[in-house]
Order: sequence, then structure tokens, then C-alpha cells
Amino acid sequence: MDKIIEKLETWRDIFLKNIPNIAIAIVVVLIAYFASRAINSFISKNLRNRIKQESVRNLVSRVASAVIFLLGLYIAMTVLKFDGTLKTIVSAAGVSGIVVGLALQGTLSNTISGVVLSFRHNLNIGNWVETNGYAGEVIDINLNYFVIREADNNTVVIPNKTILENPFKNYSLTTQMRIAIECGVEYGADLEMVEKLTKQTIQDNFNQKEIGKNVEFYYTEFGDSSINFLCRFWVDSQNALQKLKAKSNAIIQIKKAFDKENINIPFPIRTLEFTNKLNVKNDIAKQHMSSN
Repeated sequence: MDKIIEKLETWRDIFLKNIPNIAIAIVVVLIAYFASRAINSFISKNLRNRIKQESVRNLVSRVASAVIFLLGLYIAMTVLKFDGTLKTIVSAAGVSGIVVGLALQGTLSNTISGVVLSFRHNLNIGNWVETNGYAGEVIDINLNYFVIREADNNTVVIPNKTILENPFKNYSLTTQMRIAIECGVEYGADLEMVEKLTKQTIQDNFNQKEIGKNVEFYYTEFGDSSINFLCRFWVDSQNALQKLKAKSNAIIQIKKAFDKENINIPFPIRTLEFTNKLNVKNDIAKQHMSSN
């Protein structure tokens, strides 16, 4: 018991002796923390004009912020005279780094993939992309995962490695998208009139001359109950939702134009043919006799 008390008194004396150093270390850590946040904000604002990619700006600011905080932490440990311990930890880290690297192989792969994605010119925050079965607006690219917000406001978090290893479609790289509409008209319709009316309807509602494109119209097949056609045109759009709205509007306008000119879009028709003639009178007579 006396040894325990003696040891506690020794620790108390060491603690009281190092109170100034502990206070300085705490102040250094706090300064490093707030300095790292200030550096993060400062770099993000000042790099906005020089680096257009928001993902790259975020990466640079985060790395700079981490470096500032780690530097402050090192100074604090030096003030507390833990520099010898720190050197020992660093030396041991070199030996155990291989083991840790193997254990965190997936995490390190995502981190490296995050750095690569941040510097890609064909992918940036705010783009509308489709990848790995998901489509939405990119809201964050960090060192671990890739975040998109879908049209229904659901947030999808995807590992960076998955994004880098799989193809993705970026709708925001172009300002124009082509829409294809497939439809059919009755066999008795004036096909030349249908083509002219469809093209004029699209032109009136989606000015192709301003875009510098033409409306494309092709009859594709003699269907079971209709002659089918394909109409393609261009719209100003940077995401799939705008494209979907434009296609919906085009279908409505084409249907109105066809109704006005009495052009029928036929329903699927199925003809049933009975090879054996039914003798209704004999059947009724047999039923009557059997009932008696």
C-alpha cells in the first residue's frame, strides 16, 4: 500500500511540475484545430477561380487542413516531451505498416480512387450521372465514398473503387440530348401527312433551328395492328429528369395533333377464329330434353 501511495505521489508531483507544459500543449492543439478549419475555408474560397472542379478544391483544402492539425499535434507532443515516444511509434509503424496496409486494403483502395476521381475533368460535383444502377446529382466526392442524390431525393453512397472500376454516364458533359419516340398509326392513315404533322408538331414545341438540329422521322415496320414509326429530336437538357419531362411533353403534343386530324393510334387487335360452327338450336333443344 505504501508503494502505491508513493507512486501516486510521484505522479502527482510530475503532473504539477508539467502543468505549464500541459496548458501550452492544450493551447497548441486548440490553435491547430481552429487554424485547420480556417485554412480549409480559406483555400476553398481562394481556389474557386483557379480550380473549377469543386472536388479538387475540397481535396486540397482537406489535405491542407489535416496537415496543419497534425503539425499542431506534433508540436504539442514535443512540448510534453513525448517526442521520444513519437519516434518509437513512427519506427514501429514502419514495421506494422505492411500488416495494416493488408488489413485496410479496401479502405486504401477507396482512398486512392477518391483522389483519382477528384482530379477527373469529366466528373464534378453538381453533375447528373448514372452508374452502378443509380442515377442522380453528385453532391460529394471524398476520400472514401461517392455520394449522389437521386430524383426521388434518396441519397446513395457508393464506394469510390466501384465508381472507378465501372462505366458511368455523365449527362452534364453536354448541354443537348436526343429524344426518341416510337409510335404507330392505323393502316388507313396518310403516311406522308403523319410524317409532316409529327415533324411540324415537334418543331413548334421544340425549336430545332435554335439548337441547330433537324427532326428525324422514319417508318420502322408493319406492325400487327399499326404502321410504326420512330421520331428523334434534340432538346436543351443536362440531366435525365429534364429529358424525361421533354419526352412526356412531346407525347402529349403528338397525341393532340393526331386527335385534331382524326389520325388513329390503334390499340393492339387480336382476331379469334372458330373453325367449328356452333349449332345453337340443337344445343338448346338437347338442353330442353335433358331437363324434362
